[in-house]
Amino acid sequence: MSVQEALEFDPPPVLEASPFRKFTRAEWAELRGGVEIPLTGEELARLSGLIERISHEEVEDIYLPVAKLVSYYVSAAQELHSATAKFFNKRGDKTPFAVGIAGSVAVGKSTSARVLRELLARWPSHPRVDLVTTDGFLLPNAELERRGLMQRKGFPESFDQARLLRFVADVKAGKANVEAPVYSHNSYDIVPGEKIVIDRPDILIVEGLNVLQPAKLPRHGEAVPFVSDFFDFSIYIDAEPAIIEKWYVTRFLRLWQTAFRDKHAYFYRYSELNEQQAIAQALHLWRTINLVNLRKNILPTRQRANLILSKGAGHRVETVSLRKL
Repeated sequence: MSVQEALEFDPPPVLEASPFRKFTRAEWAELRGGVEIPLTGEELARLSGLIERISHEEVEDIYLPVAKLVSYYVSAAQELHSATAKFFNKRGDKTPFAVGIAGSVAVGKSTSARVLRELLARWPSHPRVDLVTTDGFLLPNAELERRGLMQRKGFPESFDQARLLRFVADVKAGKANVEAPVYSHNSYDIVPGEKIVIDRPDILIVEGLNVLQPAKLPRHGEAVPFVSDFFDFSIYIDAEPAIIEKWYVTRFLRLWQTAFRDKHAYFYRYSELNEQQAIAQALHLWRTINLVNLRKNILPTRQRANLILSKGAGHRVETVSLRKL
């Protein structure tokens, strides 16, 4: 039998290689290893999202192991920084550890970020943990209107990328009192004159839709930095688009019943819709804007994360994928 004939009868095995190690929920929960950071019912309510109620079980099974892992990464990064400073005969000033959290609209990024911040801030080795969302770095509505981008709000081009990059770079450089703009979901715009100040935290968490995007490679070969270049660890919150669509509609209806009733709210006009009209409007916004952004810009960055938390119905994390070292 010839080699070709042998190959036809006994084809070579297909080797499947993945940069990630996948864990079931039960396997991931075991990695907590007895670590206990109790949160009260009031604290859980404060950390929960508009439609996502974080539970003690979710904290213990998912977020405590995540916090434990990130703490290990923080310690390792601090040791490496000290060793590098020693090599250059310089003083080893502590550099803030940056964590990026990405994912679709309505997938629960903000809740994950708040819970992780709360847990990490209770670790003895890094009590100063700050959280910043990239919403504050959206271009003002007037500028979006001028550029014809209001229907692409949340897409990469709708952000002041230069200002966001400068902010993260300054924090990572250890600068004091770095300012970030503030965004109002009620007015759907940047709040003039308001700011938050970040002053040399141990850990900075940056949460946003597109924070894991890489910079486009320039033909001239020169360095073009992007926000993701400054992250020491990154997390992607994942779910099937069909599930996220249901969450988006549910959240829209909750806002239609509450925040949209405020006459000063940007979306006050939606308060006059009946329920079926509100559902139709939510589906239209999801399918023409947010789903497009997810497929084109956000989902392609999933494989760049160090950790992927994959959710099923009810915002329950079902599997965890950790990038191999």
